[in-house]
Amino acid sequence: MTMPTHTPPQPLNGLCVVEFTHMVMGPTCGMVLADMGAEVIKVEPIDGDRTRRLLGAGSGFFPMFNRNKKSIAIDLHHPEGAEVARRLAASADVVAENFKPGTMGKYGLDYASLSAVNPRIIYASHKGFLPGPYDHRTALDEVVQMMGGLAYMTGRPGDPLRAGTSVNDIMGGMFGAIGVLGALIQRGITGRGMEVQSALYENNVFLVGQHMLQYAVTGQAASPMPARESPWAVYDVFTVKDGEQIFLAAVSDAQWRTFCDALGFADLKADVAIATNNQRVRARPWLMPVLRERLAQRSAAELAGTMERAGLPFAPIRRPQDLLEDPHLLATGGLADMTLPDGARAGQTVKTTLFPITMDGERLGVRLQPPRLGEHTHALLERIGYDAAQIDGLRTQAVVA
Repeated sequence: MTMPTHTPPQPLNGLCVVEFTHMVMGPTCGMVLADMGAEVIKVEPIDGDRTRRLLGAGSGFFPMFNRNKKSIAIDLHHPEGAEVARRLAASADVVAENFKPGTMGKYGLDYASLSAVNPRIIYASHKGFLPGPYDHRTALDEVVQMMGGLAYMTGRPGDPLRAGTSVNDIMGGMFGAIGVLGALIQRGITGRGMEVQSALYENNVFLVGQHMLQYAVTGQAASPMPARESPWAVYDVFTVKDGEQIFLAAVSDAQWRTFCDALGFADLKADVAIATNNQRVRARPWLMPVLRERLAQRSAAELAGTMERAGLPFAPIRRPQDLLEDPHLLATGGLADMTLPDGARAGQTVKTTLFPITMDGERLGVRLQPPRLGEHTHALLERIGYDAAQIDGLRTQAVVA
């Protein structure tokens, strides 16, 4: 019997989004909407989004955040190019952008201009800062991590350290998409769109809000995470046999007893001086060296198996590339095939991570490969009323590509 195949839900099917975005923040907003079924049209410069050509840590930006989108290449600096962009944007349900304040207004692509033509338009603006004293500054994820307390909390005392991924860019784009979804519901009630704003700095402040409230509630400043006073005694990375590392935890008295039983630490289990969690926290100066010494000759694989069988928290220390072979991700459809659009490996199929939700029990997959530069230019121009001769003329003048 052939099992029925299920098509992942596309709750935003029929929604048209035009995005004037680059780097990570704006493209993330578009990707979220695209993954949920929206038609997302990426407007790129004639020579393409810069992230198509980034090296090193930026080389994965474009294929990661621009799947399920169409591409049109327009020279906004050319008057006719700006007119093409305005016609395209005015036909959309949603416009998303992440350029410096004032940039979109120069081309008549700001919210005030577009909403005058189409009052139903929803405009998602992604900036470094929400309007205020800082909004003239140039922001990057690292900039706001440093000024917003996240780098202080991540690094060791005196050594601020940025988080290991573009947390504010990615989450800022997600918050922009959340705002768009709320605006869509409101538009269904009133018939009118609105402007939604998301910003890197305010996103970062939201992330450290728990530490701000810790100070407000207790009067005690939060210590950087590597130097924090842990509320649990066993909650650490251990270096074990052959230099491997593994995270082990026991965060309750019941887990502590199970931990001791599983690892054969009967003497520690019987020690009434460390019977409770708070006693063990106070005993960490001598307890942790004992645990480290006892675990040093056990392999990470042995410890992982022991902890898993006992139902205790544990985690191997993995690198991002290791996740491409993760059995859970492979078994549950958490990775999907995608074709690279640019670079030396253009045309090759690789695995990419999907948006981390299910809808109706399904993961939201890759419907459209990350687009080649200007791949959909001709079809999109026809859709907004340009005929073949006009399109040829625009191409000849390098207004579009």
